[in-house]
Amino acid sequence: MTYLSRSAIASALLLSVSFPALAVEPIEEIIVTASPLGRSADEAITGVSVLTGQDLAGRLAGTLGETLKSEPGVSSTFFGAGASRPIIRGQGGDRVRVLVNGIGSIDASSASPDHAVAAEPAQAERIEVLRGAALLRYGSSGSGGVVNVIDGRIPDRVPDDIDGAVRIGASGVNAGREVAGSVNIPAGPNLVIHAGGTWRKSDDYDIPGFAESAALRAAEEAEHDEEHDEPEHEHEDEAEAEARDRLPNSDVQTRSATFGASFVGERGFIGAAVHQYNSDYGVPGGHEHAHEEGEDHDDEEHDEEEHDEAEEEGDVTIGLKQTRIDINGALDFDGLIERVQVFAGFADYEHTEFEGPGVVGTVFTNEGYEVRGEALQAERGGWSAAYGAQVRRRDFAAIGDEAFVPPTRTDQLGLYTFQEKEIGEFHLEGALRAEFTEQGIAGSGETLDFDTYSVSVGGDYHFNNVLRAGGTVFRTQRAPTTEELFSDGPHLATSQFEKGDAGLDVETATGVEAALRYRSGPIKLTGNIFLTDYSDFIFELPTGETEDGLDVFQYQSDDARFAGFELQGAWHAGSAVGTDFDFDGLIEYVRAETDSGNLPRIPPLSILAGMDAQRGDFTYRAEVEYTAEADDLAASETATGSYMLTNLFATWRPAGAQDVALKLSVHNLFDEEARQHTSFLKDVVPLPGRDLRFAIVSRF
Repeated sequence: MTYLSRSAIASALLLSVSFPALAVEPIEEIIVTASPLGRSADEAITGVSVLTGQDLAGRLAGTLGETLKSEPGVSSTFFGAGASRPIIRGQGGDRVRVLVNGIGSIDASSASPDHAVAAEPAQAERIEVLRGAALLRYGSSGSGGVVNVIDGRIPDRVPDDIDGAVRIGASGVNAGREVAGSVNIPAGPNLVIHAGGTWRKSDDYDIPGFAESAALRAAEEAEHDEEHDEPEHEHEDEAEAEARDRLPNSDVQTRSATFGASFVGERGFIGAAVHQYNSDYGVPGGHEHAHEEGEDHDDEEHDEEEHDEAEEEGDVTIGLKQTRIDINGALDFDGLIERVQVFAGFADYEHTEFEGPGVVGTVFTNEGYEVRGEALQAERGGWSAAYGAQVRRRDFAAIGDEAFVPPTRTDQLGLYTFQEKEIGEFHLEGALRAEFTEQGIAGSGETLDFDTYSVSVGGDYHFNNVLRAGGTVFRTQRAPTTEELFSDGPHLATSQFEKGDAGLDVETATGVEAALRYRSGPIKLTGNIFLTDYSDFIFELPTGETEDGLDVFQYQSDDARFAGFELQGAWHAGSAVGTDFDFDGLIEYVRAETDSGNLPRIPPLSILAGMDAQRGDFTYRAEVEYTAEADDLAASETATGSYMLTNLFATWRPAGAQDVALKLSVHNLFDEEARQHTSFLKDVVPLPGRDLRFAIVSRF
């Protein structure tokens, strides 16, 4: 029996303990994701942001990436309306850990940008984003940052009465409609029942002009001119047939349902929940193999046959479903250890790509679990500590046309500790993590073992009541993923033939982050600056070869550097003509390159400026988002133009019904064409055009 098996059994036994739990009122300002010891967002040393309440309701989108992309340091992979994963400070994939209530999403979203995250933003009570080295609690796959979607599916307190929330919404750009709700029902002095669900449906969304960018259309026309000698009017006819004004195959339908229950006592709680998530969505831009060398492109009969076959197959769509069980519990003690808490998630995930109605192309599956146990040490003389263990298993498989990676298994054991010390005006933090990972091709009997060790040390100093400065230095390590090690096949979503390298070594990051916080009356300023230097950074580079009609990309390693900053400011300007005014702004930038050149799909400089006005029962907001031209390019990518989007928001809370809010907003007011440089589909899938949204949100 391996140490991983023994750890899994020990964790299961720990979960079987009866917890007579503690009814504690939630403290909204504490960031539960950052550390077992808990700090507020304003006290965090590294970059932290929280989206909750009305801010979350105003930013809510159908995908997690689009919901969060206005947060500091965050952009998105945007693969159409159905799939969008967060990118943090230019890093995505397996370097950004997406959690649901503190446990990994257990899906396939890190394997490919067309794979949606199995998390429902509409159910979230709050979403926490940690920028920087947040991996020490959650594992090496959080080396770029962590996103935690907290939806309260396992209550930790018994409410005095039934409480819940309902949201009904509609959007014009895609004829979208949605309903979401959740409720907590006290079923006795110690028992609380939770139920929730969502339903969302949208059609193809409107776009301002052509789906293809001007640069791509020009390149295609030039290539066409070289291969064919046709009159100019035939080019015009082809242009008229191109997708414009509406993006084909961008429709989405999502459903989710949750049922949970908790036993809550004087010294702790224990609860469990079952969650079912389903999403069916189109993949715009198309998946198709390029013509292989030596094919006769001038053969009209061959072209007609391919065209008829494409029409028969239809558009690529994805059907995603996940069934997940979560367990969470805590028990308080008197003594050196003041609390023990356990988090666990078990999921069965399946994702089917259809090449046409009922035509199965590839099936991705991920069966896995994650269990984490923590013991919190009571504070003594300003010293607090926490100790934890985490066990993960991932059985991943891809079967079909896009089986670019064989069935694989990952087993991982992590051991970690957090330490904090208060010395006068100094606050010091330190953390250590050891991680042991086994990767292998299922059924082969051969495995690769990786032992990684990570450390971070930081602190801050309060100069006075308004100014605080802090910083963190860290050295973290990440084991290669099974995709990076064993890929060998066509990945049509990214138009690449991917090849892994089983000889890849551990990826090591050494970095520093500094933070400055200023709070004085109506003015708030927050600045973060960071530098991360990677040794053996794992990424893909084109080899110049083609296979199966696709360009071959090889996983390899090189030294790399990520550097940048985020600067936030807010000013309460006071009142005039019976209206309170507030102004805010955000500037963010990241630069990323390896010794061999620029890294691809790195977000360019962006600026967000907004103004809020509150008058009586009404709240208004106007904001402008500016994204600069992306011209620090990798060898395999093209430039992306700058754009500016204007958004307007209005909220009415009727007098005497403050638990009800009516929301009206217009996104992309001037119907600007915008393309995200971080998206693989930027030249064929623009962001939506002008979008009028309406929602009713009620708490009871």
